[in-house]
Order: sequence, then C-alpha cells, then structure tokens
Amino acid sequence: MPKVSDLVKRALLGRALRSTQLHEQLLPKRIALPIFASDPLSSVAYAPQELLMMLAIAGVSFYSFGPWIAVAIVLLMAVVVASYRQNVYAYPSGGGDYEIATVNLGPNAGLTVASALLVDYVLTVAVSVSSGVDNIGSAIPWIEHNRVATAIAIIVLLTVINLRGVRESGMFFAIPTYAFVVGVLGMIVVGLFRLGVLGDELTAPTAGLEIRAEQTDLAGFAVLFLLLRAFSSGCAALTGVEAISNGVPAFRKPKSRNAATTLLMMGAIAVTMFCGVIALAMESRVRVAEVPAEQLLRDGRPVGDDYVQEPILTQVASAVFGDGSPPFLYIAAVTALILFLAANTAYNGFPVLGSILARDGYLPRQLHTRGDRLAFSNGIIILATMAGLLVYAFQAEVTRLIQLYIVGVFVSFTLSQIGMVRHWNRRLTTETDPAARRHMQRSRAINAIGGSTTGFVLVVVLITKFTHGAYIVCIAMPLLFLLMRSIRRHYDRVAEELVPSGEDVVLPARNHAIVLVSKLHKPTLRALAYARATRPSTLEAVTVGVDAAESARLREEWEALDLPVQLKTLDSPYREITRPVLEYVKSVRRRSPRDVVTVFLPEYVVGHWWENLLHNQSALRLKTRLLFLPGVMVTSVPWQLASSDRLKGRPEPEGPGAVRRPLRETPRALPGQDGGREGAPAGGGIVSDRD
Repeated sequence: MPKVSDLVKRALLGRALRSTQLHEQLLPKRIALPIFASDPLSSVAYAPQELLMMLAIAGVSFYSFGPWIAVAIVLLMAVVVASYRQNVYAYPSGGGDYEIATVNLGPNAGLTVASALLVDYVLTVAVSVSSGVDNIGSAIPWIEHNRVATAIAIIVLLTVINLRGVRESGMFFAIPTYAFVVGVLGMIVVGLFRLGVLGDELTAPTAGLEIRAEQTDLAGFAVLFLLLRAFSSGCAALTGVEAISNGVPAFRKPKSRNAATTLLMMGAIAVTMFCGVIALAMESRVRVAEVPAEQLLRDGRPVGDDYVQEPILTQVASAVFGDGSPPFLYIAAVTALILFLAANTAYNGFPVLGSILARDGYLPRQLHTRGDRLAFSNGIIILATMAGLLVYAFQAEVTRLIQLYIVGVFVSFTLSQIGMVRHWNRRLTTETDPAARRHMQRSRAINAIGGSTTGFVLVVVLITKFTHGAYIVCIAMPLLFLLMRSIRRHYDRVAEELVPSGEDVVLPARNHAIVLVSKLHKPTLRALAYARATRPSTLEAVTVGVDAAESARLREEWEALDLPVQLKTLDSPYREITRPVLEYVKSVRRRSPRDVVTVFLPEYVVGHWWENLLHNQSALRLKTRLLFLPGVMVTSVPWQLASSDRLKGRPEPEGPGAVRRPLRETPRALPGQDGGREGAPAGGGIVSDRD
C-alpha cells in the first residue's frame, strides 16, 4: 500500500505524466494569454495608483500631469511590444532575453540579464500577492491585520497549482483573468458612456478629501525629478512583457506566430485598460497618497491611522457603479483574484529560465529536471521560497516592495534590444535579397528604438528609485551574477577532471580486499562470501580492538567456524574506530601505490526512518572518510532486516525530490553533465554495535 504522503501528493498534484505526454502540455493562444500575460494585465490595479501617489507628493495640482505621464507609458509599452515581437520570431527556443544577450553580446551580458530577470520574477510574486492582500484587506479587516500570513498562504496555494503542470494551471487561471479583463473593460465603457453621452458626474469615495503636499514651491529640476519618479513608478505596467519571449516553446505550432499574436493581444488589452482607468480616476477625482494617514485631509484634518486607503480600481468602480452595487463587488472580487494570479507569470518564467541556466551550467542541474507533471518543479519551489521570504521581510507592503520593482526588467529590456540590433547587423552582412534586407532593416530600427527608449527609462528608474530601495536590487543582481559564474566554474572544473585519459583504462596491479567486522553474524558472513566471490588478490577481515574481552571472544568464534579468511585486530587504546581503520588502509596503499584497496561494509537495510538513528552512526562516518582516500573503493553489502519487508514492491517515490534525468529537449549540454554523483542508495547505516 502506498504511504499517506504519496496519497496526499497524488491528491494535490495529480497522477504523474509520462515524458511522451509533453506535447499535450502545449498551449493554445486562449490559454497562453492568461498564463503569460496575467502580470502586465493585472498591473492596471496598482501601476496607476503608484503613479498618482508619486504626484500627490506635490499636491493635487500635480495630478494634471497624470494623463501625460500615462501617454508616455503607453508609447513605451507599444515600443516594447513591437520590439519583443521581433524577438520571438528570431529566437523561438525559449531562452528569451538571456539567449539574445548571450549570443549577441557575450556570456557576461547574458548572465546580467539572467540575474536581473530572476530577481524580478521573485519580486513579481511578492508584489502581486501583496497587492492582492491589499485589495481584500480593505474589505475584510482580519486579512488586513494578518497580511503576511495571508500572503504566504496564497503563495503556497499558487505553488501547488503550478506544480500540477502548465496546462492545468492555465485552465485554472484562464477564467479569472478573462473575468477581470471583461470587468475592467466593461467598467471603462460604462464610465465613458456616463461621462460622454449621459453627461453624469462621477464621484469617487475620496473626491471630498484634500491632499497635503509634502513638497511645495517645486520648480525646475525638482519638478522634473518628481515627474520622472512618477513615470518610473507607473512603468510597473510593463513588467511581465518579456515572459512570452521566454515561453515560446510552450505554445502550439506555429510557435513564433502564436507567441507574437498573444504578445500583441496582451499589449492592446493592457494599454486600453491602463488609459481607461487613469482617465476615469482623473474624472472621478480619486485621491491617493503614499502616507494616507498624514497626507489625506478631511475638513482640514488628517484622516488618521484608522483610515484604510481603497485601491484605485475599487474607487473607480464605486464612482461608476455605486458603492456596494453588484458590479462594484464583482470588480473588487476579480481585481483581488487577478492580483494573486498575476504571480503566475513569474511561476512560468522563473522555472523555464532556471532550467535553461542549469542546462548551460550556471545553476544546479536539478533545475533542469521536470517533475511529476512535466513542470520544472524545483524552480517553482525555489521561486515560492524566495518570494515568501521577501514578503515576510517587507511585511507584504506594496509601497516598499514596488521600489525594488522593474529595475531588473528594464535591464533585460535594454540588453536584449541591443543584442537584437547586433543580430540584425550580422544578418545584413550576408543577406542579398532586397525584400529580406528591407524587413531586417525595419526590424533593426524597431529594436534600436526599443533599446534606446528602455535604456533611458532604466537610467530614470535607477536615479529615482535608488535611495528608496532599488539599491537592494543593485546589490542582489551582482551577487547572483557572481554566484552563477562560480557554479559554472565548478562544473567546468569537474568536467575537466572527468575527461578520460589512457591511464584511466589501465587495470590496477592487484586488488586488496578488506572486510570490516564488528561481530560475527549473518551480515558479516554475507560480506565475506561476496568479497570472496569477487576473487581479490588478497582478502582479510579487520576488526578494531576497543575491548580486549570482546576481541578475544570474536577471535574464538572466528576460529570455531574455521573461516578461510584471516582476521586482523587493530589496537585502539583510545577507543576510536575510525582512525585505526583509516591508518591501516593508508598503510596498505603506501606499500603498493599501484594497487587498489576495496573495503566491504555490511549494511543494514531498515524500513523505518527512526531505525537509522539506532544503528551504525560511527560506521557511517567511517564510510564517509573512506570515500576521500584515493585508490580506495567502498562496497556496501546490504542485509535486509524484517522491517524492510514493508517497502518491498513499492514503486520508486516520485516528485520534486526524486532523482530524474532531464529530458533532452535542447541540443546543448555541458560536457560531463551526467558524470557527477547524483545520489546515494537508500538504506540504513553500516552494521556496528559500538555506537
């Protein structure tokens, strides 16, 4: 019967899928859109609010700059979408920005992009979930008072859903995402109809509040800096655009065309919703502030700490539909839900990028292995862990987290577009067909504009957000870069060590076999029999004489059985076991450096985890030390105890922790990738009763 843990895993994740079923996980456009575009689509719930909060620093009069900043963000979105449509056609393998930068700008540029994206994916989960908690907390006080616990619980839920596989998670996310899009677009249509056709006046719940400016009499450079800071905060609307270029292999054929179409659909919907929300927020006189308890005034007095600032979408919904109306409740519900599900963009981007980096040797190889449901389970679990730690560290506060946001994504935007310009330059040197050259020149111009624009925005983001928390990302990215370089150096060094040479195929002169003995019983006799069956050059049994009486009794039993193997006793005046054995094995090696020494260790195989604690801990340490001696082979001879019968016939455990080989989905592989030791055999410890 399977264990309870296996039954729970099957209930949560579903039955395991065969490798041959990978094609069944490919996505049509209608499912790919909510999977890869949930982050940029959901940013309409917080990007306009962050923009207006920055302008509120100088007072409500600066809200008049909001529409112009929104136009600038829309133009930037159009440039980025157009640029990435070139990317998915030129590099459909799924490497995205990392592959483009690596191929065209070199490995260091590729690692810079990778470190930026990995950090940004973690922040995407933290910001999206925290923002969703904000929306629910405004309606449910208990959640507001337990923000961190609620956010971490949502991360755990999203992790379980994504571990079930890309296609199944996409089906789960599709309905809420489309419900959100329909709700927001419907709200915009109704709001504009009321304003333009019926001539109604829209009034937000905060329309009667005043804003106390933190900075007054701003002029010149100070005004420009504030506007740039508001622009950089509003650029959160662009996060997640790159996820589609990383996920091209997940699309059905034709992959590039479907990915480009999905990217265009995502851009059009995101721009429409962003502009509509900003317009309705301005018309309904929405008031938001970074520190609402102090900056928002009612009748000339601060609203106080008891005031809960409503998100911008619910304020606009209240102005359009009326507070507490069914459409209002619908908007509030789907907004909170889409913010939670927006993290799914990162859950699809991070594991895929981690798999590609692992394939290239920059991250542990386990990240390149698919789990039960053909998802990159290890990457999903690492993403959830890091996002949970970030939520805990920043107490799920969106305003604090968003200062760290979008730095990484604009680093990847800029380097990938520069790489694409070099890509087209290289292609143009060999292309002779006039029509193809015109297409390449047009594509190069689009990427050049995209790289210049996003590069400028990156500088703005760094300047305006650096002292407000972006410096943390500027530290984390180089550290991650150095870590990945170190991992690659390690794998390269190991691969170099494992390259076979002529000397490696030369047989050793002789094989000296040593059977370690603690007492004379069945496991010892099996080890002796197996050692004899290997026909070594010499064979001896070795025991450590800790107690003189026990050693004498063992020798008497040995001689009584008339065993055809010499028993040697090593003296141990200080009652040590490990040191005498190691010294003896070393002495054998010194006498015959060209020979090998094989040490046979009887090993219990037990059926309960706690039985491992009761047997052989000192001998396990001996086994570990023997592995570091050159020219010494360690052979475990198992003896199954009765308790191990419960495990007979049980299938090998599966899941994120199981040992699997990665699917050969890509032609590139690090030399010597499979040469390492990936795991140790299960079982108990080495037989010994001297622990």
